[in-house]
Amino acid sequence: MTEREQELIRLAEEEVKKNKEVVEGDSYRLRYHLMPPVGLLNDPNGFIQWNGTYHLFYQWMPFKTGHGAKFWGHYSSEDLMNWKHEPIALAPSEWFEKNGCYSGSAVEHDGKMVLFYTGNVKDADGNRETYQCMAVSEDGVTFDKKGPVVELPEGYTAHFRDPKVWKKGADWYMVVGAQSEDLTGKVALLKSSDLKEWQHLGAIAGSGMNGLGEFGYMWECPDLFELDGVDVLVASPQGLEADGMKYQNVYQAGYFVGELDYESGVFEHGDFIELDRGFEFYAPQTTLDEQGRRLMVGWMGVPEQDEDKHPTIAHKWVHALTLPRELKWVDGKLLQVPVEELNLMRKDQLVEQSDLQLSDDGIGLVIGLSKAFEMSLFLEKAVATFEMALSDTVQLTFDASDSVFSLRRKSFVTGEWETRSCSLQALTELRAYVDTSSIEVFLNGGEEVFTARIFPDGTAHERITLSGVGKIGELRVWELEG
Repeated sequence: MTEREQELIRLAEEEVKKNKEVVEGDSYRLRYHLMPPVGLLNDPNGFIQWNGTYHLFYQWMPFKTGHGAKFWGHYSSEDLMNWKHEPIALAPSEWFEKNGCYSGSAVEHDGKMVLFYTGNVKDADGNRETYQCMAVSEDGVTFDKKGPVVELPEGYTAHFRDPKVWKKGADWYMVVGAQSEDLTGKVALLKSSDLKEWQHLGAIAGSGMNGLGEFGYMWECPDLFELDGVDVLVASPQGLEADGMKYQNVYQAGYFVGELDYESGVFEHGDFIELDRGFEFYAPQTTLDEQGRRLMVGWMGVPEQDEDKHPTIAHKWVHALTLPRELKWVDGKLLQVPVEELNLMRKDQLVEQSDLQLSDDGIGLVIGLSKAFEMSLFLEKAVATFEMALSDTVQLTFDASDSVFSLRRKSFVTGEWETRSCSLQALTELRAYVDTSSIEVFLNGGEEVFTARIFPDGTAHERITLSGVGKIGELRVWELEG
């Protein structure tokens, strides 16, 4: 580790200590989600299970609640539930990363953990250079930087970043988020036999490709993996126009399902589908764990979407990561299911009821002063309308007459109600994870998901109100302990 890197890490650690009391004094601090110890958190990076331990890195700006020259923060866990904050993994200390160790991924090779990340470089006039870099660790905690292994291929601007690496057969492959010289978003594919020398195979997806038409000016954080016989490409396009209920956030995160021909470098795929219909979800990353599960974690935030107005900024921190989700491909649908380990967080059962008849008068459920809980509802298929009001901040609604489910929240910017919606033919199951300032809602076994930051006016949610036309077969609420 160079003297410059040691100094940057020391300064970041001092920032954590200096602001610890202010940060932890925030009533909106989450109970069971991963957050920065101070400053700004964004993309999850380097998600891997290595030697039996899960490692999850994150983009981190420790010195302010805005963006800048990013570090890699680091969490580890044995069970996806209890997380340990590890020492800083990467600091932007070298010439090839002086303006940020940007997003990337992790693989295991020869018993070592190998990180790939983007080194961001800008000159005095703001002109950008980009390098895909490698760092190696024998203990999963300290990393030896090896420098750039990929320089910018022809045909792209310097917006070329976020390498995701995996092995297929005897070879290694890398997808990189990119912008082509005609200023359209792309995903580039590269190949290597040794992780050091990489061959650019070309763009496999992007705006104007595979019948997609115009589809954004930059694609970030790609991730390509096989899931139950299909190839899934996850990407976060920037520059999409809102289209009805779709693409309502400033930037999107979604996926394509298809088949990648590794010989020709051609990826034939279907339509783009958003992964999450809520207000805050972006730049997810997946890993394959030792149980063979495809797990995903996303950033519970969106760049340039009122980031400077989050109430937590008064306490010197902003943003968090989502709960880990397992991805499943079932009957032509990509399902997202909370990992089963989360059941271990259940503490006291606050509510257990069955055969509840909904009405316009509403059913009130008192949950006390719990700030963190899980709710599980199974509904009769004949439910015509459904509404759940959570304190004075969140409403979940379903109307079978127009097949629309919506999440409404009070804006933390204006205080007015705002809405995100999706098409849903029937509502049969609803599972919600509520934390002090977040909600993640899983519908019909993960068919649709809504994630949002919420900031209740009071100190607790205290009461849930259910109303509508139909019947709830079973309802349970557990207090959660992170």
